[in-house]
Amino acid sequence: MKASDEGRKPAMKWETLCGEREGSLVVEGSRFKYGEIEGDFSITPLDAGCYSVVLNGRSFLVARTPKGELYVKGKAIAIEVFDPRSLRSRGKGGGAHGRQNVTAPMPGKVIRVLVSVGDTVEAGQGLVVVEAMKMQNEMKSPKAGRIAEIKTKAEAAVSAGDVLVVVE
Repeated sequence: MKASDEGRKPAMKWETLCGEREGSLVVEGSRFKYGEIEGDFSITPLDAGCYSVVLNGRSFLVARTPKGELYVKGKAIAIEVFDPRSLRSRGKGGGAHGRQNVTAPMPGKVIRVLVSVGDTVEAGQGLVVVEAMKMQNEMKSPKAGRIAEIKTKAEAAVSAGDVLVVVE
């Protein structure tokens, strides 16, 4: 690390879905980059769920609606923000014991269920395919075992954390 880097916060990155538009937001200290837009920013909390945001010298009043949308310049904007680390494979998990829930990492739609109740599976074997942000993610078994329950079906909408399959 260079002396000039001391005290500097590491860059943080999130994937976003704003309506149908996907993007990446990178924040490092008081600098940001979102697609082609980059510059300085600051955020000051005003009231519960209400903030003053300054982007490149322009000030905006931003409020969060009860539905989780952002209200900016008189318009409600539906935006989802995901930490890309939550999408990484968590390994084969061969050492997992007991019943294990396989959950959706983010909101999406079940494309395929690859197993049936009673099937024997290996650690890391694909169980369910979930589409989120126009990408298909295969949810894998955390351990070798047997499928105890399937709590979803093809074409089902799922939320982050919803249990899809139980392996024992």
